[in-house]
Amino acid sequence: MSLDKSKEVNSSIMLLNNKVHFNGEVEGNEPVSIDYIPPIGDNMGYTSLELFLLSLSSCAGTAILVLLRKMNKSIDTFEIQATGFRKEEHPTGFKKIDLIVKIKTNNISSVEMDKVIKMAEPICPVFSMINEHVEITVNYRIAE
Repeated sequence: MSLDKSKEVNSSIMLLNNKVHFNGEVEGNEPVSIDYIPPIGDNMGYTSLELFLLSLSSCAGTAILVLLRKMNKSIDTFEIQATGFRKEEHPTGFKKIDLIVKIKTNNISSVEMDKVIKMAEPICPVFSMINEHVEITVNYRIAE
C-alpha cells in the first residue's frame, strides 16, 4: 500500500550555530536558511514569519494561476507582493496581511479577476488555515 504524499509533508531543521540559525529542508529540496534578528539570532536567513508570507503568497498564487489557466487566460507576468502587519503584544504574529497580485495580460477583466480571487481563497490551504485568525486583503493590478 503506497502512501499518498499529497496528504503528508515531512520537514526537518538542523541547528547550525549556538543561537537559532537553522537549515530547513522539506523532502529532499534545497535547504532554506532560517534565522532571527539579533540578539536572538544573527540575521543569516529568513525569519519564520518571512517564510510564512512567502508560503501564503505562493499558495494563493498557485490557486489563482490554476483557475486562470482553466479559463484559458493568457498570463505574461505574475507577481504577488505581501505585507504582514504584526501584533503589538506577544505572540507578535500577523494581525493583518495585504496581498497585491500584479498580473500582465491582455484577456482578463476585473470582473473575472474578482471571481478568481474569491474562488482561490478557499482552495489555498495556507489561506484557509489562517483566514479566521488574520485579516487578509487581496487586491490586484492588471496591466496589458
